[in-house]
Amino acid sequence: MSKKLFSWLSLALLTILLSFTIRLAAVADTPKHYTELEFPPLPEIQLPEYNRYELDNGMVVYLLEDRDLPLINGTALIRTGSRFEPANKVGLAQITGAVMRSGGTQNHPPAELNTILEQKAASVETSIGTASGNASFSTLTEDLDTVFPLFTEVLRQPAFDSEKLAIALKQQQGAIARRNDDPKAIASREFDKIIYGETSPYSRTIEYQTLANISRQNVVDFYQTYVRPESIILGIVGDFDSEAMIKRVQDAFGDWQVDTSLPALEPPVATQKYDQGLFVVNRPKLTQSNIFMGHIGGQFDSPDYPALSVLNEVLNGFGGRLFDEVRSRQGLAYSVYGSWSPNYDFDGVFVAGGQTQTNNTVPFIKSIIAEIEKLRTNLITEKELANAKESILNSFVFNFQNPNQTLSRLMRYEYYDYPEDFIFEYQKQVKSTTEEDILKVAQEHLQPDKLATLIVGNNQAMNPPLSSLAKEINIVDVSIPKLERG
Repeated sequence: MSKKLFSWLSLALLTILLSFTIRLAAVADTPKHYTELEFPPLPEIQLPEYNRYELDNGMVVYLLEDRDLPLINGTALIRTGSRFEPANKVGLAQITGAVMRSGGTQNHPPAELNTILEQKAASVETSIGTASGNASFSTLTEDLDTVFPLFTEVLRQPAFDSEKLAIALKQQQGAIARRNDDPKAIASREFDKIIYGETSPYSRTIEYQTLANISRQNVVDFYQTYVRPESIILGIVGDFDSEAMIKRVQDAFGDWQVDTSLPALEPPVATQKYDQGLFVVNRPKLTQSNIFMGHIGGQFDSPDYPALSVLNEVLNGFGGRLFDEVRSRQGLAYSVYGSWSPNYDFDGVFVAGGQTQTNNTVPFIKSIIAEIEKLRTNLITEKELANAKESILNSFVFNFQNPNQTLSRLMRYEYYDYPEDFIFEYQKQVKSTTEEDILKVAQEHLQPDKLATLIVGNNQAMNPPLSSLAKEINIVDVSIPKLERG
């Protein structure tokens, strides 16, 4: 064999081998279809070690060490809320929560307090919502000696500066003036009134008159009534030694005593005002309708909560029934949703709705009701059940992404008197939920005959008209009441 022929055969053989090797590599690198992927089971989540203390004055303290970063965060949950404010002073709790911080302390005027915190890149914040109050701080570990005493002063010795109070009231007046600018905000606000009633502490709104009724003394009295050690759960997480921190907390709050008696803290009962009904906020300039429909719901401690969570997944989101049917197949919505939304200590709501073109308003409402009825009459599929449960269980870890989340959950469960393992029991029950469980809770908790429906849109332009849904259409007046001059 000539050298030339040998060289040619060697080159050919090398080319064939190289081609075969590349082909094998290409086959090996071909990604699998997602249905062929296999993953190990998710590890069980374990709560990190934490310490719980109770001071002699009744304040509860949670401490959780986390040395990953030189940061310390603290949060105080306060047993209060706007649901306890007088009906003629709606806004009092929110104003109190804002000016506790903005108004400075007895030792540090507002500007000085702000300057110190800004220089340290730290924060101290306060607020009061519907069912609780909150005071928090965040600081570098090295600045704790400066920031923690300021946090203590804000909780124990707020000054409620008159100028800052006036600013807070003015800001609320501005919010009232703008509150009808956003159709979705109108729908959300007025829907709460339709469900709970316009005088309910869970739906009433701040008005010019209720703000005018609030004095600085009212603010001080509200603070003194509700912000007290036995009504506070304080949680601190971060880069510290627990023994040293509990001594710091004891030195700061241990001598705090309040002479007045503890106020009644029984949550007001939530009931549904309107069973059924079609309500309209007429906005002639709108080309779209914002729609809320629903009825009163329940609480997190309902034994049906895990199954209802699975039902929510079947109904909601990308791949959910409402998205696939109402939005994708029928093309009736820009957005659509439906959810059983509970609260901790008063009844939440089941609410469905979305946004659609004016002429699609009636078909949109009918389609949502049809999907609710399907859940009440037929078993969901095995695939729907598996996908819904997988979505919930796979996202479970995000409840514990960092120690702050874990501590916040522990404090919240104690605040509302829930067991500390509540979420783990919930996880177990989600795993055991069946198709029959979904049908049962849908029949019990989704009640089409009690749906109240609110539309914010151009009533005159709707075709088919709303009269095809109901004989009686209730027009909702959202005009802003003027301040009564005495």
